[in-house]
Amino acid sequence: MRRAIKDKLYASAEIQIVLEACNGDDFLEKVKATAPENFPEIVLTDLEMPKMDGIETIALGSLLYPAIKFIVLTVFDNSEKIFEAIKAGASGYLLKDDTALSLTDAIVNVYKYDAVPMSPAIARKTLGLLKAGYTEDHESPSPNKLLSSREQDVLRCLVEGLEYRGIAERLFVSPATVRTHIAHIYQKLHVNSKAQVINLAHKNKWL
Repeated sequence: MRRAIKDKLYASAEIQIVLEACNGDDFLEKVKATAPENFPEIVLTDLEMPKMDGIETIALGSLLYPAIKFIVLTVFDNSEKIFEAIKAGASGYLLKDDTALSLTDAIVNVYKYDAVPMSPAIARKTLGLLKAGYTEDHESPSPNKLLSSREQDVLRCLVEGLEYRGIAERLFVSPATVRTHIAHIYQKLHVNSKAQVINLAHKNKWL
C-alpha cells in the first residue's frame, strides 16, 4: 500500500518524499533522529498500525512536533474513527481509494492554505454528525495509555523537580531503577531530555 501511495505522489513535482515508516512508533523514532530542517511538513498516516496506531501517532506527534501536519489516509469511514482523528489533531481525512490528484491536491492545500481536506464521503458523514450534535471536547493522549503506573510516579517526581536520588528515596527504589524508568519514559514519549518530558507533561496537562 505504501508503494502504491508513493507511485501516486511521485507524479507531482511539488511533493518530495523525505521519510517512510512502518508504524507510528517507527515514524517518531525516525523523526527524532532527523535534523529539524529536514522534518517532514505533511505526514500521511493510516489508522490501523501495530505498536502505535494512527490516532496515538497524530496525538503524540502533534505535541512533539507542532509544525508537522497529519493527514489520515485509511479505509475506515466510520463516525468514531473520523472524530477520534480530528480530536487528535488531524488536518485532513482521506480514503485510500481516492485518486492521485485528490491526494496531491490535499497535501498542497494543507501545506499552502492550511485547508482541511476530506474525501466527499467523509465530508458528508462529518457534516451529518455535526448537524446531529455529535461533538466532544478535545482529549489529549492519556499518560495512563502511554506509561505504566510506576512510570507515571517517576514522571510526577520529575515535574516536581526531583533528581534521581530524590525520586529513589520517595519511591523506595534504587537510583538505578529510577534511571531505568526514566529511560523507558524517554523511549515511550520519544524525547531525549528531562526538559522535553516536563514540557510535554505541562503542555498535555497530564499532572
